[in-house]
Amino acid sequence: MANAAGTIILNDGWTAATSEDADLTVGLKVPGDVHSALLAAGKVEDPYWRDNETLTDWVHRSVWTAKRSFNLDRVEDGHFTLRFESIDCLAEVRVNGAPAGQSESQFLRYDFDVTDLLREGENVIEVVFLSNSLAAERRAENSDFPMPYSKNSRIGHLNFLRKTQCHGGWDWGIALCPLGFYGDIAVVRTASIRLDDVAIRQRHEDGAVELDVTLHAFAFAPAVDEATVEIDGHKATATLHAFPGENRVTVTARVENPRLWWPFGHGEQAFYELSVSLGGETRDFRIGLRDVELLTDADEIGNRFAFKVNGREIFMKGANWIPGDALPERATPDQVRDLLQSAVDANMNMIRIWGGGQYEADWFYELCDELGLMIWHDFMFACNLYPAHERHWLDLVRKEARQQLRRLSRFASMALWCGDNELVGALTWYKESLENRDRYLAVYDRLNHALEEAVEDEDLGLPFRPSSPSVGRLDFGDGWHVDTSGDMHFWDVWHSAKDFEHYRSVRPRFCSEFGFQSFPSMRVIESFTAEEDRNVSSTVMDVHQRNEGGNSRIVETIARYFRFPDRFEDMVYLSQVGQGLAMKTAIEFWRSNRPRTMGTLFWQLNDTWPVASWSSLEYGGGWKATQYLARRFLPI
Repeated sequence: MANAAGTIILNDGWTAATSEDADLTVGLKVPGDVHSALLAAGKVEDPYWRDNETLTDWVHRSVWTAKRSFNLDRVEDGHFTLRFESIDCLAEVRVNGAPAGQSESQFLRYDFDVTDLLREGENVIEVVFLSNSLAAERRAENSDFPMPYSKNSRIGHLNFLRKTQCHGGWDWGIALCPLGFYGDIAVVRTASIRLDDVAIRQRHEDGAVELDVTLHAFAFAPAVDEATVEIDGHKATATLHAFPGENRVTVTARVENPRLWWPFGHGEQAFYELSVSLGGETRDFRIGLRDVELLTDADEIGNRFAFKVNGREIFMKGANWIPGDALPERATPDQVRDLLQSAVDANMNMIRIWGGGQYEADWFYELCDELGLMIWHDFMFACNLYPAHERHWLDLVRKEARQQLRRLSRFASMALWCGDNELVGALTWYKESLENRDRYLAVYDRLNHALEEAVEDEDLGLPFRPSSPSVGRLDFGDGWHVDTSGDMHFWDVWHSAKDFEHYRSVRPRFCSEFGFQSFPSMRVIESFTAEEDRNVSSTVMDVHQRNEGGNSRIVETIARYFRFPDRFEDMVYLSQVGQGLAMKTAIEFWRSNRPRTMGTLFWQLNDTWPVASWSSLEYGGGWKATQYLARRFLPI
């Protein structure tokens, strides 16, 4: 995307300091996080090494101030906006010592009007990061009633924050609770109109595609301007009569006889250049033209769950995606490209961006477009109960949903929006919700309804599912064990220690989660252990296994299917063979049930740190046995 002519990128030159230690100041990269900055400066030990994790807890419990200065030649003309693509997450922003605004969500872009705060010459920006973990604790204490959080989270109560939920830990994840900037920082100079969001809806009909391009703009004063869209040599316009505040205008452009974008294995990934302009700002995008439907019509079994792309029903093959690294700075485009390329190399055509993670940067979705990887996208809610009874929190969610829906509408890879991961199931996991299900179900419905309304109001043409797993809209029953309608999460083989043949006991319409654990390779194990740690029952190996009883289950499975190994190295290898056989058993059987079953997304593709887990790609991107086997059990 091209930068506006009046944009000054402010990614360089930041420092971070804590009031806890007057002598501690480090350089802070943007995008980047404070933990990575401290690690680069030698101020903390590697949290991934052995059992170092808790040694960095002081970082997330401290207040940090990020700071940089920049120069302006003149400030008399136009309006100036200080834009942050992503701040994690609770922070106060100051310009030249004066308050400019507050951040309350990692998942919102913030646009602060700083016209009256800037001056000619040097200007100073300060961002004071409050302690996310301490603030979450205070919010939980002040809640009208308890809102339990996942037992997998070592750092608790992050359900009260709009922040990556697995930053507090998960049953595969380290708990670091990082903070920082995860996108560009810029000062944007505009006239009376500032272009904020561009949302694109595709309508495929009669051998052509009509693009409804909606430009969302903020007006500082009444103004009239022309919105322009150019694609495939054609230009379309519409006039915006703007009043102070938020405005929108839709321009419709038509592409005749389009070259279509297809998922991997089904055709080419064709693209068009799209240019959008308003108020002196121009943005250029590369978009793919495709039509996506989710078929849920009734049949003799129950209800279908099948994706139809460009008029063709496609069996979806893939895995679940979690954040690229527990230290956000390390999840670079090159590192993530390697992981996504591995998915395609194993013949996958879909990933599911899981609701306990994050909305990714634009470049992530551009990679998926390029590779032909379709995306099932959860909104960012997973496995907890959430404080949707609090109006302010729910209003943040409403803004988040609309902003993300608009931002991601241009990507051909987007196939589905899903309200959450396992929140209906979570109503049965906690003492409070078991004792008063009506209350917590009502609170959940507020959240789910807000997301559904956002999807309907934005009307961008993608299907929506309320939850995963889910039998369907307004069905709050047990979708986990229903294989006649909706999507299914099937965990009996792993969590109930059943044999691999048990996968054949169900025939889901679409299985969006299932998995089996293994150890990472010896190369990865050696990266986080000392020699004395390399024993399946060592303390360090337990620290790098976040699922209770996980290592024992891996060993029991080896004993069930193989001659018990003499060496630790052989146990590591056999754990991966066992994992691969489990996935092969499930996927080959469910593929054989097509068209009853029309998709399998196993848990999980990648790891955020070196750990024993359900991943097919170990930390660093190395292929486990499952990934090699997937080339055969996920044929093109």
